[in-house]
Amino acid sequence: MGGSTRTATSMTEAHPAPPASPRGRRLIRTLLAAVAVLVVAAAIASRVNVDYYALSPGDATSVAPLIKVPASRAHKVHGAVLLTDVFVQQLTALTYALDTFSGNDQIVPTVALTGGGVPASELTAQGYLEMAQAKAAAKTAALRRLGFKVQEHDAGTVVAAVGSGTPAIKALQVGQVITAVDGVSTPTLCAFVGQMANFGPGDTVRLSVEQNHFRSDGTPVRGAVRTKSVRLAARPAGDTGYSACPGVKPSRGFLGISVETQQDFGFPFPIAINTANIGGPSAGLAMTLGLINTLSGGHLTAGKVVAATGTMSPTGVVGDVGGVAQKTIAVENAGATVFFVPPQELAVARSKATASLHVYAVSSLAQALSILRQLGGEFPARPAQAP
Repeated sequence: MGGSTRTATSMTEAHPAPPASPRGRRLIRTLLAAVAVLVVAAAIASRVNVDYYALSPGDATSVAPLIKVPASRAHKVHGAVLLTDVFVQQLTALTYALDTFSGNDQIVPTVALTGGGVPASELTAQGYLEMAQAKAAAKTAALRRLGFKVQEHDAGTVVAAVGSGTPAIKALQVGQVITAVDGVSTPTLCAFVGQMANFGPGDTVRLSVEQNHFRSDGTPVRGAVRTKSVRLAARPAGDTGYSACPGVKPSRGFLGISVETQQDFGFPFPIAINTANIGGPSAGLAMTLGLINTLSGGHLTAGKVVAATGTMSPTGVVGDVGGVAQKTIAVENAGATVFFVPPQELAVARSKATASLHVYAVSSLAQALSILRQLGGEFPARPAQAP
């Protein structure tokens, strides 16, 4: 059985479009050229970095799964304490233009993040250093509130920033600790400044440096002590040096670093807080509350989801932070109903919060705990006796 097929023909007849007029052809060419220019400009703009960063709403994460203490001291947590962060991204010429129209992003100049005179490449290391310091302070504040003794001692001067084009730029890195200058121990910032005052421009100074560094996820790694020789420059015009140490004059020689006293703490038992890929000091209050919750029974939040942002000192003082508008959005998205912020940030947080999120200003750990107790939270009224 054979068969045949044939193609059906249309019942309508197609007519070719009339040719474009010379004026129409010129208009089309002009439009195509304009589109091509815009495409090329956008491609170039997407590769040109500008001196601005965008702060965007980040994540709000429960602290409890990040905390590890001995099993005999851990308690099941009811509710949650959230830490929150922001995404920080350097802008290109293209993303700067786009972010200008974002209602949730905040554009800040690079100098607002680095402090000026510091390369933007140090920003990540600075954030990881601040997080390491925040965790140490949070552990200390929480344990002391619960009645445990925490030993502390000054261990040198930690490098917080290295200036661009300075004598130190090739010798020192953020997070390293200077323990001596020309063989003289410098356990504190003032000891370091006092010893550096003995040197002038052109002098070579020998620094004993603990070669610390950070892994790619922000984990700090302590290194061996090595001697670094640096030739000092003349102090830049207008730079009077550090003068807050009583009786200590600033050095005439210029090294080009910002330093702080490195405090090391001795804890009564092992505590680990996993903050991989999170930098900055603003999770201090949240980590402190989370640790108290874990160690004191797990009922600190009365079953509520409580978020917090603010730096924490070893003595329980809450300090100011940035990006609170973006953090408020993040904690609401995570289901928090209570949000603790530093007093300076109360108005900003409330401007972004809906009626379901209750924002409280706190300037100390004691104040935050008092509010939690009023909300039904439970924790030891008096410090427990350390074993």
